[in-house]
Order: sequence, then C-alpha cells, then structure tokens
Amino acid sequence: MATHLSFFFISFSLLIFSSLPIPTLAAKCNKDDKKVLLRIKAEFGNPYHLASWTNNTGCCDWYDVDCDSNDRVIGLSIFQDTAINGTIPPSIGDLPYLQNLLLHKLPQLIGGIPSTFTRLKRITMLRITWTGISGPVPDFLSEIKSLNFLDLSFNSLTGSIPASLGTLPNLNVLHLDRNRLTGTIPDSLGNLVPPASLYLSHNMLSGSIPRSLGSLQTSVLDLSRNQLVGDASFLFGAAKPTDTILISRNLLEFDLTKVAFPVNLTSLDLSHNKIYGKIPAQITALDNLQFFNASYNSLCGEIPQGGRVQNFDQYSFFHNKCLCGAPLEACK
Repeated sequence: MATHLSFFFISFSLLIFSSLPIPTLAAKCNKDDKKVLLRIKAEFGNPYHLASWTNNTGCCDWYDVDCDSNDRVIGLSIFQDTAINGTIPPSIGDLPYLQNLLLHKLPQLIGGIPSTFTRLKRITMLRITWTGISGPVPDFLSEIKSLNFLDLSFNSLTGSIPASLGTLPNLNVLHLDRNRLTGTIPDSLGNLVPPASLYLSHNMLSGSIPRSLGSLQTSVLDLSRNQLVGDASFLFGAAKPTDTILISRNLLEFDLTKVAFPVNLTSLDLSHNKIYGKIPAQITALDNLQFFNASYNSLCGEIPQGGRVQNFDQYSFFHNKCLCGAPLEACK
C-alpha cells in the first residue's frame, strides 16, 4: 500500500511540475526587434521559410536570427529559398544593433537595395548575393561607415561603380563581381583598408586600371573578364602581400619581362590579353604558386625551368607568340 501511495504522490508531483511555466532561451527577445522582424516577415509575404517567426515565441530562437547576450538582434541570414520573392524589406533598416546581414541564393528577390540601410550604424558585414536584384550600386552605401565587408556579387546590378565606396573608412573586402557593371574603375578604390580583397570580375568595366591600385596593399585582386586596357605591370611587386592576381580575359598590353611577382603568390592568371616580353625567371622562386596561366598572349622566349613551374601543363603556356621549352616544344 505504501508503495502505491508513494508512486501516486511522485506522479502527482511530476504532473504539477510539468504544468508550471519553465523559463527557456526561446522566451528571449527584445520586443522592438521582434516587431521589426515580424514586419520583415510580412514584407517578404509571410514565406514558409520564416515559419518559426511567430508572435508567441522568442525571436532569438527563430531560424536565421542571431542575438547578442542582451537579446538584441545582431545577425540576419536568409538564404537558399526559391519561394521568397518581391523586394528587399525596407524594415531591415530598423534593426539598430544589426551587425551581419546575409541574403543569399534568393533568385526571386528583385528590385534595388533600400535606402533605409543607411540607418544600420553598427553593421560591419553586408552580403546580398545570388539574387535577382538590379539597378545601380547605390551611392548611399558610402553613408554606412561601419562596413568592412561588402559583397554584392552574382546579381544583375548595372551602371558604374560609385567612387564614394572608396571613402568608407573601414572597408577591407569589396565584392562587385558577376554583375553587369560598366564604366571605369574608380581611382578611390585604392583607399580600401589593407590588406584589401577586391573582386570586380565578370563585368563590362572598361578603360585603364587606376594607378592607385598599384599602391594598394592587396591580398586578392580579381579584375578578370572585363574590357580593361593598357598597363597592369604596376599591380605587381615582390614586397607586396598579394597572394592572388587574376587579370585574365581583358585587353591589357604590357611588357612582362621586368615584372617582379609578389613572393607569396599562390594564383596568377594573365591569360587572354596582349601581354608581351618574357616570363621572368623569378617565377621559379614562388614556392607557394598553385595556379598559373599565361596562355593566349604575345609572350616569347624560353619558359623558366625549376621551382613549381613544371607543375603546369602546356595549357598554361600555349597560344603565345614564340614561347618555347618544357612543357612546350624545345627552343630552337
């Protein structure tokens, strides 16, 4: 009998305990941020992707939302959904503590970047990639002084690159690649915070490369697949920290003979230009070189032998004016 009574009281106690409200992390959320997030959901058309965003749960536990220790929303990452459509919600600009915004692989997202983003005074990383947004790169982005990483790649942006982007005091990484941008590269981009990473490939940029990029200490410089002309030799230099230089498929024309390659270079693509002269022997001293292509140019002379050069096959050298030596035919 005592055993039965003990079991009864234990069961009753567990029932009472389980019915009491238990504080959980899900309850955490700043009420103002929550209101904004629910507006953002509505502006997106209440997609299924944001089904966890409900009024009776804490927003810090919602899918795609990150909060700090004070329960303020600091990160918003919405990605990989073909059902999300319409324009970028202007209400995103009403998240005052937002530091990181990612809108990625949302192909039905259209329109431009809302000017309300200028209210994001704490944002450091802004990434809108692989979407259907169009129109110009907004000049007002230069008002977001906290930005150090701006990625607008793989979109349908048109027009020229705003020179004002070069005035951003903390900008270290700039991705504008794979859009439909035209015009020249602004001289002001030489003001990026070093060591900078600059990606402008797969656009329709024209004119000459600004000399300011020769003074910029870069980690990555990708200007490939544009319509750039003239000299690019000033981009090189043995003392530079650059590990990647990609300038292929342009109309660049300069003498490679006396160029000094950055000693830490890992990737170098010079292909499909009008580059002439000889390949400098210094290339054999590049111990970290993993990718090299100088095909489809007007280079001559013997290919330097030694180092990592022999790791590259004929396709890295062919279709030049008179290059010879391994892996091409022997020099005569």
